[in-house]
Amino acid sequence: MAQTIGYARVSTEDQDCSIQEEALRKAGADVVRSEKKSGTSTKGRTELETVLDFLREGDTLLVTRIDRLARSVGDLEGIVGQLKTKRAHLKATEQPIDTSTPAGRAFLQMLGVFAEFETAIRRERQMEGIAKAKARGVYKGRKPSVPVERVQELKAGGMGASAIAKELGIARSSVYEALKG
Repeated sequence: MAQTIGYARVSTEDQDCSIQEEALRKAGADVVRSEKKSGTSTKGRTELETVLDFLREGDTLLVTRIDRLARSVGDLEGIVGQLKTKRAHLKATEQPIDTSTPAGRAFLQMLGVFAEFETAIRRERQMEGIAKAKARGVYKGRKPSVPVERVQELKAGGMGASAIAKELGIARSSVYEALKG
């Protein structure tokens, strides 16, 4: 028997999935999975992986909006490709998307382009804001996550990059960056 599986996603820990979850249940989702992860990539989104693994022929993946599923055309195409291989469908509660119809597939592709464009524009605005803040001397960047002084001390003590990385629990490339800067 075909199932409708809902997927809800928000980007940050201080956001809440409950509104999406409720909308998915009202729209007929038999099961709802949710997570708090960025949508700019599908990497590390374990609930999405679980849902995609679980879907069977005739099942429907239900989201409130396509941007909850993917923020890039490539990721969206990859997800839709997996659904197509499994002969499952994708529907959205707030958008006229239903991959079981040609019109629904076309609209999905258009929305994917707009979601990617929106992400690029947001990133561009962030970079402009950071540049202005740097020019005013307000923005200094994030605090370093690598203890540069400690890396330099260990190197001066004769330790190699691999040993320093292991000692501090950081990547070897981070050791080289710290020594370079």
